[in-house]
Amino acid sequence: MLQNREGQRVPNVTFPVRQGNDWKQVTTDDLFKNKTVVVFSLPGAFTPTCSSTHLPRFNELAPAFREAGVDSIVCVSVNDTFVMNEWAKDQESANITLLPDGNGDFTEGMGMLVDKRDLGFGKRSWRYSMLVKDGVIEKMFIEPQKQGDPFEVSDADTMLAYIAPHAKKPDQVVVFSKPGCPFCVEAKALLADKGYDALEIPLDHKVRGRVIGAVSGKATAPQVFINGKLIGGLEDLKAHLA
Repeated sequence: MLQNREGQRVPNVTFPVRQGNDWKQVTTDDLFKNKTVVVFSLPGAFTPTCSSTHLPRFNELAPAFREAGVDSIVCVSVNDTFVMNEWAKDQESANITLLPDGNGDFTEGMGMLVDKRDLGFGKRSWRYSMLVKDGVIEKMFIEPQKQGDPFEVSDADTMLAYIAPHAKKPDQVVVFSKPGCPFCVEAKALLADKGYDALEIPLDHKVRGRVIGAVSGKATAPQVFINGKLIGGLEDLKAHLA
């Protein structure tokens, strides 16, 4: 039975971390002493749910966590430092500290080390998240113990709702564009001026018409979406932001 450890201190562990060509010893004091830290732990780097949802959403909501007083966000996995470093390069993870618990010492100390031998993983971490203040666990969200890899309560939105129920979440903005399009450049500049962090998806002439037509019903670029809503082209965007 996995135990909720709220009110207890995090395990005292030293993590060997590879930075560039050098080894560095990172302690739990380095990570948690006099800090407010959100930790989320997952079964493995490069695995589907971890890569598609768990890590990216924490990275995306990092500004909202900082506004709520969180000093850092740490992702723990029972993987070696080389795997975690490569995963960081593969992901949008600039706002996250990816912590390699290669020996499983921290995870075992948390009581979250589980046997995934049936998948060829060996010992790995159960999926959970926690809020840690000055090394003491204030809150834990532990996934229910059932078959598979449940992902119901350890997500970034659940943790943010606990810390700051009324936090303003970053807007999700996408610009479908085409190379050399001055209207696309102007649309991105306009969004940036208004404080939006837009993701640009450039499309070449071979697929542009079909992709833009399928997602927006339009035939021209740019096409801008904000929080799942189609805004439209440049003139539509100007009207929306006016």
